[in-house]
Amino acid sequence: AAVEAMDLSGETEETKKLYGIDRPETKDFGTRCLIARRMVERGVRFVQVFTQNQFWDHHGSILKSLPNACMKVDQPSAALVTDLKRRGLIDETIVHWGGEMGRLPVIQNDTGKQNIGRDHNTYGFTQWVAGGGFKGGYVHGATDDFSHKAVEDIVNHYDYHHTLFHLFGLDPEGLYFEHNGQKRRLVQTDQSKVITKLLA
Repeated sequence: AAVEAMDLSGETEETKKLYGIDRPETKDFGTRCLIARRMVERGVRFVQVFTQNQFWDHHGSILKSLPNACMKVDQPSAALVTDLKRRGLIDETIVHWGGEMGRLPVIQNDTGKQNIGRDHNTYGFTQWVAGGGFKGGYVHGATDDFSHKAVEDIVNHYDYHHTLFHLFGLDPEGLYFEHNGQKRRLVQTDQSKVITKLLA
């Protein structure tokens, strides 16, 4: 079944073009996103799509590398959401797009315009989600005037995970793993909440 899910020969040219498989700069990530859609169609419950290499790690040469990174993923990411929607799968699928951190709003590696970059920032960064019960067309939260730190409607990992469990229909009190002889919950309900503003 896995081999069949990765066989794109039965996909229409229109679909391949939607994902950017016809263009060298979007072919790799577009192929990955299309395979992800095919896996969702076949009942795979969790699919993670990676980019090739670490082209988001912009400690240097950000003026060139950031536009190139965006060019590689923008069209395929939008295509995945569009394709899931037109196939009637978006309401039962959550698409989460993001990483573990953002970038600081200050220059790193100031050794000339072509070399500058941005260091890691864990205090304020962006993720986007679509489908699966999340509210569409909604922007949640804001950073300070320097885009350094989240200051409004801050979302921490605990609250986000609690919200995902809610949308999955899972009881966070009932799911746990054992570690060193103790039951550990995946979501600490006494330290987190469902972010109702994010829900449709």
